[in-house]
Amino acid sequence: MKLFRPLIISLIITLLGLAGLPEAFAGIVTDQLGRKVIVPENPRRIISLAPNITEIIFALNSENRLKGVTLHCDFPVEARLLPKVGSYVGLDLEKIVSLKPDLCIAIKDGNPKHVSDRLESFGIPVYAVDPRNLDSVMETILSISGLLGAEERADILVKNMRSRIRHVRELVAATSHKPRVFFQIGAAPVVSVGTRTYIHEIIMLAGGINVTAGDTPYPRFSREQLIALSPDVVIITSMTRSDAFEQVLAEWNKWPQIPAVRNKRIYRADSDLFDRPSPRLVDGLEALVKLIHPELFGDKK
Repeated sequence: MKLFRPLIISLIITLLGLAGLPEAFAGIVTDQLGRKVIVPENPRRIISLAPNITEIIFALNSENRLKGVTLHCDFPVEARLLPKVGSYVGLDLEKIVSLKPDLCIAIKDGNPKHVSDRLESFGIPVYAVDPRNLDSVMETILSISGLLGAEERADILVKNMRSRIRHVRELVAATSHKPRVFFQIGAAPVVSVGTRTYIHEIIMLAGGINVTAGDTPYPRFSREQLIALSPDVVIITSMTRSDAFEQVLAEWNKWPQIPAVRNKRIYRADSDLFDRPSPRLVDGLEALVKLIHPELFGDKK
């Protein structure tokens, strides 16, 4: 059956009138991977292939153009009502084609390249983004806005993000104390974040020291290693099961020699604010600085 799938998809495209390129073009643009992409002049049927892209399009007030999103696109809540095209690592080509898109927007880390290649071979343009930090997230917002004609809204959004980041920098500059932070994103095994992650950058901006900084993006740790790291603050991202956090917290409480445990500085955080390169990364930054430096907000440590 797999041998016939390309033929079936090609037939669907022909029947839907998608075998040719769109009638009107803005021209050839260069995406964030350095690829030349022919994009429609005014794309009206867009499919987002990653949650952060969906969030950006909603933030640009262009959600009326979205005709399909991934299973993981759950913010804002309105995104949950849109047709689903599979997970962002397991995209459904036939479903994408059936939605008659005039543009797909993909992300480098997550979307398989062969899927983008297949879509383009069918005459469906794919614009790829590659946000790596807060600055490039804002660049991504501006790039996508250029495709959608939403530059004015993007300028307001990015200026607001820069202003909020600047405010956090000013707050943190008022203290020389930098707590040692362990940011936990996995429970079994215990997984944290290395230097080349969004979360590392946010910890640093929030006035903390990432005790798991290093070349490994998502390092794993044993009990002995956690004790040796001796973090002042532990941040645990939201778990899938309702009782998961309590179980992880109970495990940490077995090690009272760790400052974060001894001083009751173990906190829970919403993972979506930290692992999606979207405008909400600034929400994550603001949430984190309050946990790392409560004294800056008049709270006791």
